[in-house]
Amino acid sequence: MGSTETKGDAGPGQNVKDSDDLAGLEAGLDALDSVQTGRPPLRQVLVQKVLPPVIAVALTLVVWQLLVWAEVAPTYKLPAPSTVWDEVQSAWLHGTLLEYIWTSVSRGLLGFLLALLIGTPLGLLVARVRIIRAALGPILSGLQSLPSVAWVPPAVVWLGLEPSVMYTVILLGAVPSIANGLVSGIDQVPPLFLRAGRTLGATGLKGTWHIVMPAALPGYVAGLKQGWAFSWRSLMAAEIIAKAPDMGMGLGQLLEAGRTNSSMSQVFLAIFLILIVGIAIDLLIFSPLERWVLRSRGLLVSR
Repeated sequence: MGSTETKGDAGPGQNVKDSDDLAGLEAGLDALDSVQTGRPPLRQVLVQKVLPPVIAVALTLVVWQLLVWAEVAPTYKLPAPSTVWDEVQSAWLHGTLLEYIWTSVSRGLLGFLLALLIGTPLGLLVARVRIIRAALGPILSGLQSLPSVAWVPPAVVWLGLEPSVMYTVILLGAVPSIANGLVSGIDQVPPLFLRAGRTLGATGLKGTWHIVMPAALPGYVAGLKQGWAFSWRSLMAAEIIAKAPDMGMGLGQLLEAGRTNSSMSQVFLAIFLILIVGIAIDLLIFSPLERWVLRSRGLLVSR
């Protein structure tokens, strides 16, 4: 009886304590929910996102100019930044600068879209059908590790000096990365999601669209980003090797022309343009896509 009375006396106090703990927990959850997820101020964006790369570029130019002044290499091997800038101005005045960029960017984006249309269903099949995974999984992994430049000579022999060579090399470089990224994403989908989907009637294509693909988005987006990197590198390799007057002048062909003409300023121009286009595509397409995926899962907040 004594122990029972003790418990009875402690009951109200314990209930008050539990209520306080629950209130504290709810306050903590409310604080988490109230974390600002809107756009940060413009000044914060400039300081955190824009200023660091600008400083890095400026320091690179300073070091480059110091090396030129120190004459660590002849000017025909290491031109000054001003010489490369003169090359940029010359290409702009002749109306060829945007032509170089557009020729390569249009090829790269079209080839990547074709790779996306092929790699996505291929990745779904490999991830969801066991016998296809056993047959094609190792092949896709092997193709992903194969340097894309290795496909250029056979593509030229098979197709000749035609634009189709560029797209063939892009597809062979990008499709395995996109497919393997999707397979990796699907492999990380919790089985509970699939069972819950089947319980709700989401089976077959409906389950793939509403359950599998949304849950596999992080791995899929990573595969897309890697697929674009493979596409861009494959295209540059194809443009350097496969040259013909009817194929236009892309950035890879500009790079090879600079080497042929022994013009290091032209070589540096091509390298910088290739780098700038790659960075721009990442900042304009893939970085926002990654942020959207993370934000939709509550993994990205403003700090």
